[in-house]
Amino acid sequence: MSTENEGTAGPSVPSVPSVPPVPAAAPESTPQGGHSAPEVPPAAPADAPTAHGPAATAHGPAPTPQQGAEPSPAGHEQYPYAPPSPQQPPVGSAAWPPPPPAIPSYADGGSPPAWGAPVPSEPEPPRRRRARGLVAAVAAAALVAGGVGGALGYWAADSNDSGSSSGSTTVAASNSPKDFKREAGTVAGVAASALPSVVTIDAQSGAADGEGGTGTGFVYDKEGHILTNNHVVASAADSGQLTATFSNGKKYDAEVVGRAQGYDVAVLKLKNAPDGLAPLALGDSDKVAVGDSTIAIGAPFGLSNTVTTGIISAKDRPVASGDGSSNKNSYMSALQTDASINPGNSGGPLLDAGGAVIGINSAIQSTSGGGVGQSQAGSIGLGFAIPVNQARNVAEQLIKTGQPVYPVIGATVTMEEKTGGAVISDEGAGGTPAVTPDGPAAKAGLKAGDVITKFNGTTVESGPTLIGEIWTHKPGDKVTLTYTRDGKTSTAELTLGERKGDS
Repeated sequence: MSTENEGTAGPSVPSVPSVPPVPAAAPESTPQGGHSAPEVPPAAPADAPTAHGPAATAHGPAPTPQQGAEPSPAGHEQYPYAPPSPQQPPVGSAAWPPPPPAIPSYADGGSPPAWGAPVPSEPEPPRRRRARGLVAAVAAAALVAGGVGGALGYWAADSNDSGSSSGSTTVAASNSPKDFKREAGTVAGVAASALPSVVTIDAQSGAADGEGGTGTGFVYDKEGHILTNNHVVASAADSGQLTATFSNGKKYDAEVVGRAQGYDVAVLKLKNAPDGLAPLALGDSDKVAVGDSTIAIGAPFGLSNTVTTGIISAKDRPVASGDGSSNKNSYMSALQTDASINPGNSGGPLLDAGGAVIGINSAIQSTSGGGVGQSQAGSIGLGFAIPVNQARNVAEQLIKTGQPVYPVIGATVTMEEKTGGAVISDEGAGGTPAVTPDGPAAKAGLKAGDVITKFNGTTVESGPTLIGEIWTHKPGDKVTLTYTRDGKTSTAELTLGERKGDS
């Protein structure tokens, strides 16, 4: 930014020799045709006597002209060596000597030069000096105005510099990187890494009604297995058509390898799977903490490759959800997140801040719908995901055998809410005993009517809560149950049994 008008000192004014004043009247003995006044002699030394004696110093030493002074009015030049007018008015005329010109006012408050005071022999052109003075005043005012006025100050200085030969005053950002790269730990970095391994699943039923839907899945291994929800593929599992579309637009036909209705997990296999598949890394859902960052990827309402963010809002949420094609529910001890999850996100990965899968998005809680134009529920910030540790176990079972294996305690419990625990029913399905003879619960001494209140120290509030907790384990695991009978609390240890298939 130019500083040309910000206090730069002007050139020093050369000293001017004393000048004899013009006489008030010409002597009467001046010859006709002669000059009215003799030529101005050369400058005499400062200490030389003058021809007029004391009268020569009546005006005192010549003052230094002020910078930016106005030019003298026409006819009254103040240059020190200008010859007098060839003709003078008669002696005693009232018009001689002429009166001093009107003195203009000055913006800086200084005193104008005295009448008759000499000015520099080569003054700077008045117009240029006045313009610079004006620009300097504007620039100063802009500086006082602060940040908003900074633009005006820059404009004023730039406008002044445009008339000179100085270089450009354009300011360029010197710290803008030429190739902006996002760090791996950022949301953008995680999304860029994960999106190529996420697919949008289109499931079309083979029935005449053409039932189907859209969901999400992700690459589980390099052989082309895709992990998703059972309810995403249920309508097309038997005789329908399944396709998986990657983020680059490439589409592949797929088939069901196995599905677990109770876990709400399914595994697909791509037909003619491409080389170079990149499975998503699986994290450890047991180590997830409330408040951890989450990233959900899916196709909400068919909008593929959508990324949303949030946190883990809670852990071990008992959730029971149906697949929409039967009266059987799935149960999970879910991770709760406030990342936006909508229909179409189901089966997609829930990632941690490092990009590892910690859950499979499966269900949402929503307010009761039915409003005008509303046909599907939407996110209200209550989403639920199957913990990936459980999903991994189920996926391995489905890939190996094609059917799920469930851990059980060998007792039927009621599905009623707000019972203060999981109540063992009076009888099982089809009139069978509620406690399976020689089963894990029977061996531990449990009976019909007992209320199970804790499972391995975790509070059990209802039957769905108990099932969700049991299904986070494997058959053969040893667990501890706390239960009440006739107002008395007891504990029992048992080894979980197993049940194969969804029948």
